[in-house]
Amino acid sequence: MVHALKRVKKCNLLCQNRRQFFRLDFKPFVFARVSIGIASSPTSRYFSTLPRRSLQVLLPFKWSHRVITIISNELNKGTTRDIRTDTLMEPRLRVAVIGAGAAGLVALRHLNTVSSNDLSQISAVALEQAPHVGGTWFYTKKTGNDDFGLPIHSSMYKNLRTNLPKECMAFPDFQFPEELPSFVGHEDVQKYLEDYATHFDLWKDIKFHTKVDYIRPVSDEKSKFQTRWEVTTCDVHKLGQKQKEVFDAVLVCNGHYAIPMIPDIPGKETFVGQVVHSHNYREPNVYKDRTVVILGANASGQDIALELASVAKEVYLSHNKQPFPNMPENLHQRPGIAKLDPEVIHFSDGSSVRADALMYCTGYHYDYSFVAPEVGLRVDDNRVMPLYKHLIHTGYPNFGIIGVCKRIVPFPMFDVQAQYFRAVLTGVVTLPNEESMNEDTERDYRQRRAQGLPHRHAHDMGPRQFEYNHQLADSACGRRVPVLTELMYNKTHNMRKQDLVGYKKVNFCVSGAGDEIVITCTPR
Repeated sequence: MVHALKRVKKCNLLCQNRRQFFRLDFKPFVFARVSIGIASSPTSRYFSTLPRRSLQVLLPFKWSHRVITIISNELNKGTTRDIRTDTLMEPRLRVAVIGAGAAGLVALRHLNTVSSNDLSQISAVALEQAPHVGGTWFYTKKTGNDDFGLPIHSSMYKNLRTNLPKECMAFPDFQFPEELPSFVGHEDVQKYLEDYATHFDLWKDIKFHTKVDYIRPVSDEKSKFQTRWEVTTCDVHKLGQKQKEVFDAVLVCNGHYAIPMIPDIPGKETFVGQVVHSHNYREPNVYKDRTVVILGANASGQDIALELASVAKEVYLSHNKQPFPNMPENLHQRPGIAKLDPEVIHFSDGSSVRADALMYCTGYHYDYSFVAPEVGLRVDDNRVMPLYKHLIHTGYPNFGIIGVCKRIVPFPMFDVQAQYFRAVLTGVVTLPNEESMNEDTERDYRQRRAQGLPHRHAHDMGPRQFEYNHQLADSACGRRVPVLTELMYNKTHNMRKQDLVGYKKVNFCVSGAGDEIVITCTPR
């Protein structure tokens, strides 16, 4: 008789796989106890001929029926050997992860780790164009093209420090070193990502110097998704030599801080001063004693304007937000740019300034030019479609993109998005049909428009991100983003609004847990 559906909070299953023992933690569980010789159970046909003994099995519910069947068959043969876990699993799925920045690394970590909610095995490999991990966090003095003639990916500048503290920006299960300041430099983040790759043994699953040229769907009735993916790559040392490989799924993690967005401003082709996008900004001394106009006042625009104010003669920060208080005397705030003359920049309020340089801090384009047109992936004024939960292609559930969302705490969100994508591939998450997913996506978009967000902010999160994270984690039976992340994000956001100049000059101290978390800050 099988006594099922008795939940237990946590247990360990010791199993043998490839002659090595692994301890797997599962939650929640079904407790299934098999008592031989009782014919009243509808499942007794599996056990009626077994030796008179009891077998206790602790398993996730979705595996209990299949495993009990396998175990009963083995006992019928009179064997006492351990049941190999690979006999319990579906065929291994092969996944191509595009990029080995923060999103790509956490994708590898979750895809290649046996989940606590299913026993499915996945073999994921990251295809990385650079010779290193880190993506945009890898600083280089170079701008333009790299040694192979390919565009420089990184947007880091020499003195960048994060605008979120390390106490909230880390992956939930891997913290920054405690001795670092709260607002760390790009070199600290790069080292953190390298340490993450080492800690979770990810290096062996990354193919460096590998440029992804093209991804196209291939019909395959044997695939659980009816589609597999042909990925065309080349070694950056041999750009003309193409290689093709077929995968069961694709997860794009190429970021969105590499292709500068330049607004169309009347007269921009006539301006004779220096013009640069923040993507190519590296250090402030180039602007010493000059008059600089910076267009755009999101995080990069704010930080670079403050940095240049320490060396430039005058800095004009052009934006349409509420004015920032307590700025340096030589940092002036103006509305958006109306037009450009050869030496003069005109603002929308009628004022103007003779400028030596203009810097665009105007954001970036999403780039999926390597995806075949028949996939139907399109970008309309910064809205990526059709993506369910800002993550899963509604027409191809085995194609996903991590990192589309903006105004977020990135690493924790990447973590839950990677868990959710794995859960979709393994069947822990059952997606609605394509029509229902498209309806849900459109409903989310309409809610944003009703709240006053413009079309181009279709993936803007801000305070919405935490409920979104919880929904993904709960659906995937994964780990929720810690409460501290939201508390620290909100505290930092408020400090930034009150003191843009000084909010990074503190260190945070966190004490307590659960509902009793206390955050204090001290001067750095």
